Amino acid sequence: MPRAGQVKPLVQERLSDRIAIGVLTATFPPVLVDGVIAETGRREQRHRLLPARVVVYLVLALALFSGQAYEEAARLLTEGLVWGRRWRGAWQVPTTKAITRARERLGVEPVRRLFAEVARPLAVERTQGAWYRGLRVLAIDGTTLDVPDTPANQAAFGRPATHRGERTAFPQVRVLGLAECGTHAITAAVLGPLAVGETTLAPGLFARLGAGMLLLADRGFVGFDLWRAAAATGAELVWRAKTNQALPVDRQLGDGSYLSRIYAARDQRAKRDPIRVRVVEYTLGKDPGRPGQPGGAPYRLLTTILDPAEAPAAELAALYHQRWEFETALDELKVHQRGPGMVLRSRSPELVEQEVWGMLLVHHAIRVLMHQAALHGEVDPDRLSFTRSLRVVRRQTASGQAALSP
Repeated sequence: MPRAGQVKPLVQERLSDRIAIGVLTATFPPVLVDGVIAETGRREQRHRLLPARVVVYLVLALALFSGQAYEEAARLLTEGLVWGRRWRGAWQVPTTKAITRARERLGVEPVRRLFAEVARPLAVERTQGAWYRGLRVLAIDGTTLDVPDTPANQAAFGRPATHRGERTAFPQVRVLGLAECGTHAITAAVLGPLAVGETTLAPGLFARLGAGMLLLADRGFVGFDLWRAAAATGAELVWRAKTNQALPVDRQLGDGSYLSRIYAARDQRAKRDPIRVRVVEYTLGKDPGRPGQPGGAPYRLLTTILDPAEAPAAELAALYHQRWEFETALDELKVHQRGPGMVLRSRSPELVEQEVWGMLLVHHAIRVLMHQAALHGEVDPDRLSFTRSLRVVRRQTASGQAALSP
């Protein structure tokens, strides 16, 4: 306490009180970041050059500027504030070692929790291309990401074998996601080692399903238990059946589809506990733009929508190919945002997971911006360029043009 006549000095302003990186802080405001830090017990007990909030935004900056070194990403994170005269405090760009230690202190849970808090479907009633007869169209799919070849990453994630039985150069982490087809927003995700298949990870996403949604999936997901678990959420399903799956014709319907049954493998012989499904069969014609490719690829779709009047067969056949919108979203994440052929930078399993969640958060933020632009322009979000949007966000983050005061 100062003596009479003395003036108590002002508390030095901290970088964490001023940091703002445009569209990222608009999507992940500091109050939300501080909340997940507190909930996960990662709030720092003493003043640091890299307090927890700054580290969260650093993780996002590393995902946004994926090709840049640690120090350069940190400089880009704060340079816009200096340029825009939003920050006049002294702050030394930390070293790679300091940033790595700060990421280790933060851990994975605050970043994972932040994604769970924010990642939601974006489409509203007037969003073009996001709905089928009042149902929000989603898809489930997965991918893998190369991670640094360290003993810890190898033990945690494993690596695939080549066709010669050899091992690939890098371990891989498996990522399975749920995405809104119309906006490409990834609304839920689960991570796992390469040895754990997508069908094993899939139930971890079903909590985000519910009535008013329609889920598309390829034939790798079709299985009795997985189907029953997904259908129990109240969502409608349209999944492609496996080629060799036995689907007896119980009743032919007027639109060419038919009612059938599926069984668990354990009940197949006794024909116990069936699930009633509707089957849509169709064949794709030959692509005139690819004369050397054979045509006539057969498709069989299973759906929970048993009444053809609610979803005619021809419409479901056209709708199923919206599933490829998720392939496009994964391409955005892996090729354009991360960079083609690039390996993640984290050398420990926990930091690998932290980095992946950071990538997903940045992708979601960009998709939020694109959806807002699509609504303003009254166009389908598919007509907007992800690459251009990514460049805009990078420029605004580095220049401070879109910085927001917390």
